[in-house]
Amino acid sequence: MHSLTQAATAEPTGGLAGWAADLIGALGGPGAGLLIALENLFPPLPSEVVLPLTGFAAGLGSITLVSALVWTTLGSVVGAAVLYWVGRAIGRERMYALWERVPLVKVADLERTEAWFGRHGTKAVLLGRMVPIFRSLISVPAGVERMRLPVFLALTAAGSLVWNAALILAGYWLGDRWDLVERYVGVLSKVVLGVAVTALVAYVVVRWRGRRKSASRNG
Repeated sequence: MHSLTQAATAEPTGGLAGWAADLIGALGGPGAGLLIALENLFPPLPSEVVLPLTGFAAGLGSITLVSALVWTTLGSVVGAAVLYWVGRAIGRERMYALWERVPLVKVADLERTEAWFGRHGTKAVLLGRMVPIFRSLISVPAGVERMRLPVFLALTAAGSLVWNAALILAGYWLGDRWDLVERYVGVLSKVVLGVAVTALVAYVVVRWRGRRKSASRNG
């Protein structure tokens, strides 16, 4: 059977997976937790690499499944908490001040978003932890809106546990084919990003056309 580092570096992810494998091999569960905490802050370090690789490590006996789940979920909570406090530091007033400087947007848009988060914030944080791209981003508006910290941490832990368990168990069961998880989740990430970019472009186009029509009428 391949060693953890040998199996990781044999894949197209190359140095990134090898580095992650070395850290998990050296530190075990805490190393996986550290990687996931960093993944929350630096998305280029993808969870679809770290988590299946952690599951593969559990399959090799380098760490236990329980340790893998506990440490990666703790890492998710720590990373999300940092972004939560970034959101709190920005605050509502500063957010509105920054929003007013952005072209083609209206304060009413931010107000509607804020109202939506007020109604659905708990679901957004819980389910957002299971959606690529938004897994990290959802922590910032939670901080801006000053969601109660115990509630935020509990929802983050619950959502992260589901996501982490799915990818870790997949890596555990797939063994040295753990990279299949990365491929499929990577496709999902691209779809989510594509939808987000499309929605943003559509929003800008609608706003730009609205501005032109308004200028024409006033002219």
